[in-house]
Amino acid sequence: MITIGLTGWGDHDSIYTTKEAAKQKLTTYGKLFGTVEVDSMFYAVQSKRNMEKWTTETPGDFRFVIKAFQGMTGHSRGKIPFESEDEMYEAFRLSIGTMQQANKLKAVLFQFPPWFDCTRENVAKLREIRARMDDVPCALEFRHQSWFQPVMRERTLKFMRQERWIHSVCDEPQAGVGSVPIVEEVTDDELTIVRMHGRNTAGWQSANQPNWREVRYLYRYNTQELEEWAERLRRLEKQSKEVYVVFNNNSGGDAADNARELMAILGQDVPKLPGEDEPQQLDLFEF
Repeated sequence: MITIGLTGWGDHDSIYTTKEAAKQKLTTYGKLFGTVEVDSMFYAVQSKRNMEKWTTETPGDFRFVIKAFQGMTGHSRGKIPFESEDEMYEAFRLSIGTMQQANKLKAVLFQFPPWFDCTRENVAKLREIRARMDDVPCALEFRHQSWFQPVMRERTLKFMRQERWIHSVCDEPQAGVGSVPIVEEVTDDELTIVRMHGRNTAGWQSANQPNWREVRYLYRYNTQELEEWAERLRRLEKQSKEVYVVFNNNSGGDAADNARELMAILGQDVPKLPGEDEPQQLDLFEF
């Protein structure tokens, strides 16, 4: 089964086509897509109250992919807002507990930074993290090319299978060592995650620019690119029970439109946007 969604639910204006929809964004979103990536958790471990609210505002078959807190992936170069790593992981596990108990947590996504390269130290770190997360399904995404160089590719995939890491397959700009190629491989029989970051090479390299958040994911996939991905997804689906696709090309508001187009290409039902079922008012003076 292939399930398609977006990163976050707040920034996709093209799907909130009525005032009511804009007021109840997550409820509206849950009627259009089957999953969402909660990227707000990356910036701060969310309160139990928020997690409970989001859990109850979505349909019973809706599932969340939670992005790991930045202190857990090494993005935080300063002091983490916890007394220790043990406290940080305990807070994170407590936060996701509501979704886990409601069977709405699909996976926690660990996306590592471009400087997290393929070394013995970092392999040991991945083992430690996986042990800390215990029974929580965890997906792994690299941003350093060394993990998938020809000499390391199969070793990396074998390690992921042994340590129970779900593969997060990426479509992203090929911009040197700080990016990874499309690696069409499954490491878990139950789940594979695909993240669509766009192909804006210039924007991908703009991390030190003041407007990098506005341009990094500025990209709209064309129909041919989506058709190519549809074929990849069908191949991945033969190896993994479920494939979750998350569009992260949000900078220009393209993610929702691309996701809905891919759903149509795959022959899936594409729910109507809010207001599309409302009858159009006839022009009484039209002859």
